Amino acid sequence: MYLLVRPLLFLLQPEIAHGLAGALLRAARAPRSVPGADPALRQTLWGIAFPTPLGLAAGMDKGEVLAPAWFRLGFGWVEIGTITPRPQRGNERPRLFRLVPQRAIINRMGFNNAGAGAVASRLRRLPPLPGPVCVNVGRNKETPNERAAEDYVTAFRTLAPHAQLVSINVSSPNTPGLRALQSDLSNLVGEVVRARDALPRRVPVLVKLSPDEPDDRLAEMAKAAQAAGADGIIATNTTVDRGPVVDHPRAVEQGGLSGAPLRERALHVCKLLYRSVSIPIVGVGGIFNAEDAYARIRAGASLVQVYTALVYEGPGLPRRISRGLAALLRRDGLSVAQAVGKDV
Repeated sequence: MYLLVRPLLFLLQPEIAHGLAGALLRAARAPRSVPGADPALRQTLWGIAFPTPLGLAAGMDKGEVLAPAWFRLGFGWVEIGTITPRPQRGNERPRLFRLVPQRAIINRMGFNNAGAGAVASRLRRLPPLPGPVCVNVGRNKETPNERAAEDYVTAFRTLAPHAQLVSINVSSPNTPGLRALQSDLSNLVGEVVRARDALPRRVPVLVKLSPDEPDDRLAEMAKAAQAAGADGIIATNTTVDRGPVVDHPRAVEQGGLSGAPLRERALHVCKLLYRSVSIPIVGVGGIFNAEDAYARIRAGASLVQVYTALVYEGPGLPRRISRGLAALLRRDGLSVAQAVGKDV
């Protein structure tokens, strides 16, 4: 049904279509359980129960906190953000572009969000949910890198009490200088971990890395994050590489590329980091179906996420992936935990 409606939606500017979808989702009520969540997909990580490994990646929900709707679609967990300490308008429009033949998106949104205080209030009002919520935090655009840790700690302290996990975004290409923070992960992660350790409840801290660093640098950064106390790695953020889409007229747009063209690089990075660290990995980038999700798990991901695929495949995607993933695991006689890293 969605594939019939999609051409009409794609006549709208991407950000207008995104806003329309958000307005429709706002009325959804939280389900008691995740629809389509096969018992074979359940697992526990960091002491947190995940009804399925499939999550919504950061970027789709910029702080509107539409978690009830996302779970009703069939996601097993939801990542919200990126959220900055202070409200931020983001970059000038247009800042979101579809590359339809390549099933890709370029975005240069620039961390547009209502600020940590407003998002914390929305999180506080959430009803009981059937799965965990992760909040992704970043620094404000005007904050210099030498003071970035203050922004991350401020956002973390405001949001962490209302979430089950928090992720640190140091890899978006859309905030000037942000990726340079990957060079000093030990200090940044250490500051956030110290703030976490002062809370009455332990909230796992994940670090989201760029796919555009050389392999040896990525391994070093992941190891530094783990040594500083990070509990997991998200692999990967969007890419600035335009090689796979160079023939598309939108390839000249600045911003991060996501979707199918990122699949092979993200899969490779997942395997690389699985060999490099002993903390769980979240696989994201170019996952469009159950086979993609299963390949990412077998490449070392304990959890997986989608974003661009939801735009192209529609609201039935989470349930289709979950059903297919459960069938693949049963075919091979494996649990999710047993499948993690099977191909590495």
